[in-house]
Amino acid sequence: MDDMKDKSIHFTAQKLTEEIQNMPNYKGFYSDLQKIVASTCVKKSDFKETLLEAMKHAGMETELRNTVFHWVRSHNNTECINGFPIKEPLTYLRKAQMQWEKRINKSMNSMCNELGVCLARFRLASDRDDLVEKWTELSTYDIDLSHYRPVYAPKDFLEVLLWIRSPNYQPVDGSGSWDFTQIPLKVKTLAELRCLYSELTRGEPLLGVNPHMASAIAHYPTLEAERTALGEKVITSNHAPIAQEFLKRGCPRCLRGRMWAQVLGSAVKPLHADYFKELKQRVLYFDLLVDKLIIKDVQLTASNDDQYFVFEDVLYQVMLCFSRDTEVLSIFNHSAANPAHAILKNKPQSIENTVVFPPCGIIPFHGFTMYASPFCYLYDDPVALYHTFRAFYMRYWFRLHEVSSHEQGILCLCLLFEKLLQRHEPQLWFHFKQIQIQPVRVVFKWLMRGFSGHLPPEQLLYLWDLILAYDSLEIIPVLAVAILSFRKENLLHVDTLQNVEAVLADLSSLAVMPLLQMAFLRD
Repeated sequence: MDDMKDKSIHFTAQKLTEEIQNMPNYKGFYSDLQKIVASTCVKKSDFKETLLEAMKHAGMETELRNTVFHWVRSHNNTECINGFPIKEPLTYLRKAQMQWEKRINKSMNSMCNELGVCLARFRLASDRDDLVEKWTELSTYDIDLSHYRPVYAPKDFLEVLLWIRSPNYQPVDGSGSWDFTQIPLKVKTLAELRCLYSELTRGEPLLGVNPHMASAIAHYPTLEAERTALGEKVITSNHAPIAQEFLKRGCPRCLRGRMWAQVLGSAVKPLHADYFKELKQRVLYFDLLVDKLIIKDVQLTASNDDQYFVFEDVLYQVMLCFSRDTEVLSIFNHSAANPAHAILKNKPQSIENTVVFPPCGIIPFHGFTMYASPFCYLYDDPVALYHTFRAFYMRYWFRLHEVSSHEQGILCLCLLFEKLLQRHEPQLWFHFKQIQIQPVRVVFKWLMRGFSGHLPPEQLLYLWDLILAYDSLEIIPVLAVAILSFRKENLLHVDTLQNVEAVLADLSSLAVMPLLQMAFLRD
């Protein structure tokens, strides 16, 4: 057994070494290491100890530890069999995802044919000049989008999910299922969630509960002042695992941008600025169909939102660059989905003539922009905003619009919501059953967007603090159940979907942290 363990550690270390050498920052790190080795700090007589001490003093040890931390987190995001990553172990879910992808591609190609446009072309010089001139104020970029429509919306995806059937499931009749019991996936119980979110369960002092809460430490006037002072020390230490632990009790708004970047490994370096410029050039030189879909989505969502309309220009920049980012394709190594493809124009259909489209592999849907919008409150610099948003998306959000059995996937989040509601709010569950309204229909838009655009930004960012802190999306369905429980009395007095949605339409008065504490303290 020990021998097998040693071999496993050896192979993991070997794989880690290989992958570090392929990382963008490896050359710079190796160059700095060579300078340290050649310095007088490192003694030939005690090479190992003096080298490690010199690396620690230069901050290189911390950088290496953070690299390993981010590598381990990314590989924990991958399900494996015999050491090899698997996209989706369940055949019927793989089939459902493939059918969904075909439907999306068909919808996009139909739009092209209807409008007489191509998927991609070189941008005209006049159009390129206009785009360059208006890059920082793209809301003034004049383009007719009246005939363009979103490829799909969350409700379309929900219909697909509700019709998925396990081969082992035997329905009573041929009708559609009322809930997700036809998909037998394991999700956590409330007791297991309490263990995971122990800081919330224990009733510890948290930011976001009471802004004037006194500090337990005498020389700090408030809890926020205490957390701000501690947070500054955490950021100075530059240890990503410590930053992740810090987020469990909430993050002061003045530190959140830097703290998130530290946890996600997205702190801006010169190479990030260069890469963003390169993506901008791709936007300027190539006109893609998804550009119109992205601009339309920003107009339909963020531009019409009282909290986000002021960020319209920067969101155009970020989302257009995202569509060109081929580094996003790495998620498909462990995602249940496959990147969208297209055939080169005037070429026969073959593998050689097939390319990924858009370059990032992801076709935007109605509301896709809202994954990025909250980051506008954290960063003034589009480069910093872009790289932290991309890191967050590649860690979490991609799982919310694919068919997958992963415990962080949208199917498991829907199933977790239903089981928690049925077990801990039976009266509400049976009321929904009686009036023939599927509870998941009411909350699906919250789940698929991570509540972005539904909660006020300050409360939303407290929620996303917890996603990063516990490295889990399971807090989202917990909050959905807590909101329904909080509005229970009003919900029990309505009997139509329209009125149910009216009861839940305005979440602006809700405080996330107290609601979550109440949810974990229930019987």
